[in-house]
Amino acid sequence: MTRARGHLVDEAATEALGAALHRHQPASGCVHLIGDLGAGKTTLVRGWLRAAGHAGAVRSPTYTLVEPYALIDPPIFHLDLYRLADAEELEFIGLRDWVDAGLLLVEWPARGAGVLPPPGLSVSLAAAGPGRDVTVESHSRDWPTAMQLIQAMQ
Repeated sequence: MTRARGHLVDEAATEALGAALHRHQPASGCVHLIGDLGAGKTTLVRGWLRAAGHAGAVRSPTYTLVEPYALIDPPIFHLDLYRLADAEELEFIGLRDWVDAGLLLVEWPARGAGVLPPPGLSVSLAAAGPGRDVTVESHSRDWPTAMQLIQAMQ
């Protein structure tokens, strides 16, 4: 595992990190997005999806749990597990079908513990004044080192 830290000065920098991560993503796997409410997780996903070619709205799937972006190649599944009552619910909504079909971007992954696949990458965001502090952890050889990912956004 490699870990690197950086600072995102504003929303545009958070989206730029998402775009940089997209450029290095594998065809499938799981990314854990960690941070408090309002930390910028969905903003990061918006930058990721824009870089992947999605031009429509990007909202956090807080109530639907998952928003599939199946027209992107490879498909991206944006999950927000904040309102998940039990991790086993992921089995009922089709998690196993998505794991090998594309990339999972998961907000609030701790709520899916024991059911979610392990992350190949973890991104932690924390408010720091008008910007965000970010910690990137690469857990898999499918991803570049964390420092390479942080440097790719610059």
